[in-house]
Amino acid sequence: MTASTAGADLAVTGIGLVTPAGGEVKETWARICAGAPTAADDPSLTGLPVSLSCRVPGFDPRTRVRGSQPWRFDRFTQFALAAADEAVRGAGLSPADWDGARVAVVLGSAAGGVATYEEQHRKFIGSGARAVSPMTLPSFLPNMAAGQLAIALGARGPALHTATACASGATALITAALLLRSGACDIAVAGGSDAMITPLCAAAFAKMGALSRRHENPAAASRPFDRGRDGFVLAEGAGVLVMERGPDARARSAPVRAWLAGYGASADAHHPVAPDPAGNGIHRATQEALRSAGATAREVDHVNAHGTSTPLNDRAEAAALHRLFGDGGPSVTSVKGVIGHTMGAAGAIEAALTVLSIEHQLVPPTANFEETETGSPPLNLVAGPPREQQIGLALSNSFGFGGHNTVLAFRPA
Repeated sequence: MTASTAGADLAVTGIGLVTPAGGEVKETWARICAGAPTAADDPSLTGLPVSLSCRVPGFDPRTRVRGSQPWRFDRFTQFALAAADEAVRGAGLSPADWDGARVAVVLGSAAGGVATYEEQHRKFIGSGARAVSPMTLPSFLPNMAAGQLAIALGARGPALHTATACASGATALITAALLLRSGACDIAVAGGSDAMITPLCAAAFAKMGALSRRHENPAAASRPFDRGRDGFVLAEGAGVLVMERGPDARARSAPVRAWLAGYGASADAHHPVAPDPAGNGIHRATQEALRSAGATAREVDHVNAHGTSTPLNDRAEAAALHRLFGDGGPSVTSVKGVIGHTMGAAGAIEAALTVLSIEHQLVPPTANFEETETGSPPLNLVAGPPREQQIGLALSNSFGFGGHNTVLAFRPA
């Protein structure tokens, strides 16, 4: 793709969020801007090496998920359906009025319905095949959030699932953008959802040494880019964006929230779980996002960093950002200090929050950041209160196990 065909004419017309900071966009944004962490001890993980998590508070599928049988869905599908409902309504759209054949659904997830899988496997081991639910496969297969959302919306265009670990939600947005540009659809409902706060996932991440063990002070556990960081906090949630081509959005006087100006992706080709310490893959993905947006690094005002709070990831990302922007550079924040790591949903949730930063011309703080790691390149990190600033171009970074890197570029409407 050349700069002349960049994504500046792709309109974000709706956003929906279900996060540990709140069940909808407004309350999520308020807590993110307040820098109020959500990490807490989780009774469902009692007895495991790490029992911290960031859970979505008070989520009731009976009131948030349309239809008469929300219990049929795994939690990751319930989140996706609720976030999509808010996004579609916010875009001023209704499935009753659109041509479903021209609507695409693209959702990313790192693990799909892993809670259902674990529960049914326990039943199988404990009580045999007769105890297994006939809804096991329709609940846990990773594509089922996209499938169920297509059913709920009557969306008969492409319905796709993306899986690039913790970059999955951002990969879904790139895929949706490509579908729109190809003419395969007129409306794309895209994002990511995950609900991986389960005993097996928590035990596995703990065994890898990826999770914070700050049990004495859970609220301070997730601390991106801070010298005292010791791992991420496992979280859950969903983020969904509605995107349309610019002329289509203008024709119906849609409420354009921001423009997706460009996107880039790369592979580290370095290690299954450790990032390239030099951040070379991040650098390439960012260069491609800027190129596709017809922009230069000097034009970037803000970066919503991946910032997981793990020693290796934050170090590699800081190296890449410093290489790209030098000393000072754009403002940088990581919202994972508040909401933890929502896994495959993170890229979509953080893209939505980047759109909100552009709308409000406001950068949320990186919760719990106190001091830069010795020897780490300095970043223009926002800490303490949120920062008011002019944002003409913002990047949203997402990276995942397997060396997947995605960078999204947004401009104001």
